[in-house]
Amino acid sequence: MADLNYEIKNHIAYITLNRPDNLNAFSEEMIGLWIDALEDVRDNDEVYAALLTGAGRAFCAGGDVKAMAAGKGFYESSHDITSTALARKNSLWKLIQRVPLILEEIDKPVVAKINGAAIGAGLDMALMCDIRIAGESAKMAESYLNVGIVPGDGGAYFLPKIIGKDKALDMFLTRKTVKGNEAADMGLVTYAVPDAELDTFTDEYMKKIAEGPQMAMRFTKRTVQQGDTISLRGSLDMISSFMGIVTELDDFKERTTALAEKMKKK
Repeated sequence: MADLNYEIKNHIAYITLNRPDNLNAFSEEMIGLWIDALEDVRDNDEVYAALLTGAGRAFCAGGDVKAMAAGKGFYESSHDITSTALARKNSLWKLIQRVPLILEEIDKPVVAKINGAAIGAGLDMALMCDIRIAGESAKMAESYLNVGIVPGDGGAYFLPKIIGKDKALDMFLTRKTVKGNEAADMGLVTYAVPDAELDTFTDEYMKKIAEGPQMAMRFTKRTVQQGDTISLRGSLDMISSFMGIVTELDDFKERTTALAEKMKKK
């Protein structure tokens, strides 16, 4: 049984972390399959959006603490990579840190369904997604300091941008756990829904995204993502170029015609 499952249905890519007995903690196999899946999401024109979730009762417990204690590094691996600090650094760079870098290249919407515990780097993986939908009982924490390490998987970059520097530091320093509704109130997740409704809510959300005008959605995401790194003038120049492109596409012509016809009937 693979440590990660990947399938495409109705133009939606489903990425499921699949180590339920280990709360979906990272393994070397999982990370490799994760990278492959994200590259396909990025490059496959048949994929309109992606959904990331975990099998069983957890989203992702992050780094494998048992593997770290056994000297295998930050995830379960058949290789001893702990001989030097440089080797440990390179293990992050060559594997798990590839995930946020590939996600940055994906213009399609990526949604995280947080179906249970999302801890440490597991939470960080959700933070890298565009939208986070959590069950009300889902537990989220930045737990790095519990084992004396730093947030090496992108949390120190993403979390302050999402909830602010002070709240991010509070989560890192106190290692506190927040649940679905509190996480939604603080902006950590986009939606918190009753556990029994999580699958249905998320399915409907993904369906709505998949039915949207694909290029317009991708251009919108690209503009939002780059808003932190370019000037207002640069953003306006970019979006005006995108406007010129999308107004020549069939999506624009068909949708404006349909809307005009609908307005005539009112």
